[in-house]
Amino acid sequence: MITSVDCMNLLHNRLCKSAKWYETVEHHLLPWALRDVALDGRLLEIGPGFGATTRVLARGSEAMTAVEVNPKLAERLRRNVPGSVTVLEGDGAAMPLPDASFDAVVCFTMLHHVPSAEHQDRLFAEARRVLAPGGVFAGSDSLPTPRFRLLHIGDIMVPLDPATLPQRLERAGFTGVQVTTKDNRVTFRAAAG
Repeated sequence: MITSVDCMNLLHNRLCKSAKWYETVEHHLLPWALRDVALDGRLLEIGPGFGATTRVLARGSEAMTAVEVNPKLAERLRRNVPGSVTVLEGDGAAMPLPDASFDAVVCFTMLHHVPSAEHQDRLFAEARRVLAPGGVFAGSDSLPTPRFRLLHIGDIMVPLDPATLPQRLERAGFTGVQVTTKDNRVTFRAAAG
């Protein structure tokens, strides 16, 4: 199993646990990526990494589950997130969760660390499997720029292609797919029909 720390170089790891990144997540990334997305009910986050998104999301959720592939980061999350968050160690492409058990599934700035497009597609299929009918799958990721590529030297980096993302999500069983790009980021949302 590839873990998220295996996917990121030392500089990238340092950035992802910095106060500046937490501030960016809280004030810019999540408000943009989740504009008009209701996260009511049972919430699942796939790939929280160091937990910047998890901490913000937990404030608005009575009960939340986070699935993190890296054992060290999963343990760190358990120590640093509110008690309303259940942290599971596991691969987002093979989650140890029952079908239709969540009302919303989210993932942020982690899909480019999934080792292949095929593995990403399995993650999309798993997100659909655990999502209850009428639920929403939403998230965002970065698009490659020279700075992004420099930050990812030695990392696993499989960027999403916004042009093909709608078809990939539809193949996973989602409906009502919306993909938007802005400022070198892509955001997506889709429904479990």
